[in-house]
Amino acid sequence: MSTLHAPLLAWYDEHARDLPWRRTSATPWGVLVSEFMLQQTPVARVLPVYDAWLARWPHPRDLAAESSGEAIRAWGRLGYPRRAIRLHAAARAIVEHHDGRVPDDVDALRGLPGVGDYTTSAVLAFAFGRRRAVLDTNVRRVLARVVTGVEFPATTMSAAEKDLANGLLPDDEPTAATWSVALMELGALVCTAVTPSCEDCPVRRECAWRAAGYPAYDGPPRRGQAWSGTDRQCRGRLMALARDAHTAVSAAGIADAWPDDAQRDRCLVSLLADGLLVRREDSYALPD
Repeated sequence: MSTLHAPLLAWYDEHARDLPWRRTSATPWGVLVSEFMLQQTPVARVLPVYDAWLARWPHPRDLAAESSGEAIRAWGRLGYPRRAIRLHAAARAIVEHHDGRVPDDVDALRGLPGVGDYTTSAVLAFAFGRRRAVLDTNVRRVLARVVTGVEFPATTMSAAEKDLANGLLPDDEPTAATWSVALMELGALVCTAVTPSCEDCPVRRECAWRAAGYPAYDGPPRRGQAWSGTDRQCRGRLMALARDAHTAVSAAGIADAWPDDAQRDRCLVSLLADGLLVRREDSYALPD
């Protein structure tokens, strides 16, 4: 056992947030839904949408029976609505190929639409209690500071970083699964990107970054995500019109939604290409 294990696991046992996808009542489907929704989206925004989603579609076959347009509508303002399309496609694949049950096999999970290496590991660890390193932004930051002694990890994940995370996993599968979520929670609540609460950290005595005197990050510039005036904002506004419409949005309504004609047209074309909108004569709507 690493000297990091006992203090972090004890801290998690006392400080873990009560989140629905972590409860013993959570199903593998609930965990998979949470992982789709939590990508680049804060927990506070996800919670109400997650609860409504699982109340409406408690099993993959419930969602699979709906249109992709209904999935997009229920996704609401979580952002990155292609995730809703992919989750809907994953539900249909689970029904068609896995008898309606989220698979617990690496290859089968990896073969689902929208499921990459990270989501595969997260579902195996958090839904099935497997010994898998789950490397999200929070975990990478914690390991970079505590073990490597740098403020932030590199922009691109390296093989050495994966080896480090795998090497730190406890041998016992259930304990390893708890360790993975405990690292994630530490990064979300204590070892945050800005103003970390180092004095509240359960592994501060083991932290290489603290021992080195908290050296500042000296890698490539870390760019934040802009919003105002971006294509993302324009796409979001067009999608909001379609979600709120009972049938379809007229071309005139689309034209009034955004002042920059060229940007609006570009975003509209991209939404059509992504399958998030469909054209119906001189109007636009969510897909059937």
